[in-house]
Amino acid sequence: QVQLVESGGGLVQAGGSLRLSCAASGRTVSSYAMAWFRQAPEKEREFVAAISRGGPTSYADSVKGRFTISRDNAKNTVYLQMNSLKPEDTARYYCAAKETTSYVAIYRAGYDSWGQGTQVTVSS
Repeated sequence: QVQLVESGGGLVQAGGSLRLSCAASGRTVSSYAMAWFRQAPEKEREFVAAISRGGPTSYADSVKGRFTISRDNAKNTVYLQMNSLKPEDTARYYCAAKETTSYVAIYRAGYDSWGQGTQVTVSS
């Protein structure tokens, strides 16, 4: 299994930006569809964004137009660029990986490898 480590979280004012990174080790991330999820206190974990092995992406409606997921297979890293942050984006953000043979499939569930998360706090 691939191991995932997130970084880049922190405290930011509303309207600001952060870029989260997810560094993979143990396996090459190019074999995986990747995604970001988040979980706020006392709420269910929710899907944020996903990227297929080949590059197509999908976003939750709540972040569409503000967040961008990308991958750099040479660096074995996946990113989440978050712009125009809102207080409701406050959550712990988790990177996830799903091994797949498909280059185009985008998954919103069914991930089997997870990182430990990084905290994002947006102040109003």
